[in-house]
Amino acid sequence: MTTTTRNAPLLRQIGLVSATALVISNMIGTGIFTTTGFLAGDLGDVNIVLLIWVAGAICALAGAFCYSELGINFPSSGGEYVYLTEAYGPTWGFMTGWVSFFAGFSAPIALAALAFSDYVGYFWPDARLDHSAAAGPAWFPLQIGWAQAVACTLIALFTLLNFFGVKRVARIQNVLTGTKIVVLLAFIILGFTVGNGNWANFSMNATRTSTTPIAEQFAYSLLFIYLSYSGWNAATYVAEEVKNPERTLPIALTFGTILVATLFIALNLVFIYAQPLEDLKGKVAVGWISASHLFGPNVAGIFGALMALAIMSTVNAMVTIGPRIYYAMAQNGAFFSMAARVDERWHTPVNAIVMQGVCALLMTMTSFRDLFFFIGFLLNFFAAMSVATLFIFRKRPGWQKLPAVSFAWPAVPVLFVAVSVWLTYKGMMMNPKVSLIAAALVAIGAAFYRSSDLSKKKA
Repeated sequence: MTTTTRNAPLLRQIGLVSATALVISNMIGTGIFTTTGFLAGDLGDVNIVLLIWVAGAICALAGAFCYSELGINFPSSGGEYVYLTEAYGPTWGFMTGWVSFFAGFSAPIALAALAFSDYVGYFWPDARLDHSAAAGPAWFPLQIGWAQAVACTLIALFTLLNFFGVKRVARIQNVLTGTKIVVLLAFIILGFTVGNGNWANFSMNATRTSTTPIAEQFAYSLLFIYLSYSGWNAATYVAEEVKNPERTLPIALTFGTILVATLFIALNLVFIYAQPLEDLKGKVAVGWISASHLFGPNVAGIFGALMALAIMSTVNAMVTIGPRIYYAMAQNGAFFSMAARVDERWHTPVNAIVMQGVCALLMTMTSFRDLFFFIGFLLNFFAAMSVATLFIFRKRPGWQKLPAVSFAWPAVPVLFVAVSVWLTYKGMMMNPKVSLIAAALVAIGAAFYRSSDLSKKKA
């Protein structure tokens, strides 16, 4: 495959529908299909479980408003990397790109692929996550089994597919996203109209598996919700390939976020309507389990397969978006130069796609719940740093201000940043091991950048 550096540009090929589809596909994925099983045991109260999804929706929408304003002022690929570099300098820009490589895309790709495996496991039991064997050190055991093999196959497939042009991939993404929305709407409508559920389940709480006080547990669990809603900023990562970004980005981010938040809350109502919260405790494939209660095993098999297909679209969307960040960094001399190479024929950053794919394959061997927390913890921190740049950028002459962010200024960014600081603190207190690993990753990235030739290029 012939490649060249920087001479073959990214093209503006992504319209409003495709940009919105990227947002929706990134948001509707692992979290909504798995998180409620964790919440059932951690929180135990139906009302609190529903409340935390509403709280997450409010935070996601606030973030989408802020990123929309950032996106229209910086209509180039890279997302947080661009914003933090402009606001805080190249070291912070490199760190957010560094973290995006591991926690922003490679790890979520692995997580979504593992969730896909667990849904496949209801057809082929060996592919379920609880059938994986632990290996390696006791303090950080690796998971090995058919679940990891299925996940790796899915990642490899979409990594290869993304070599051959963003326009072709966007078409596939639109089909997968459309299928995903139809499946979820059908599940919600049929669940409430013909499903074998019980409204009494809304008054039946579960026995908590966590001894942590509810207020503290709510903050910790909100990190899982944060990951479930992550993706509301997806279109900003491919801004350089978006047609008419000043108009397209705000609409795609806002509409995509509102649509997904509505679906998430409705889906959780169906999950609880399907069975008591107690029956969901500790389960990963909550969609499959709810379908079994509502429609019986035969129809549940159909919904399970369609939900697995829906998760596939999440994998593909993240495989598409992530490499554009590494490409943008490399073009700025802030990442390995080979990541800036664009294929002459397909106009895709092939080396960046391969690097991400390999990292995601390795991360499939990590504990599902620890991987979930690791991602949420780091994404929360760097999203807050990005939103906080508005306090710097809004002082610049000529800055385009969105009415949604200007309303009751600075209430929207302050809300987002304040909640993020609270979540970071509670996360460190309640899961110090994974928090330490996350902090070490950031420190290693900063040290690597400061000691490498990359920082000298920016000097």
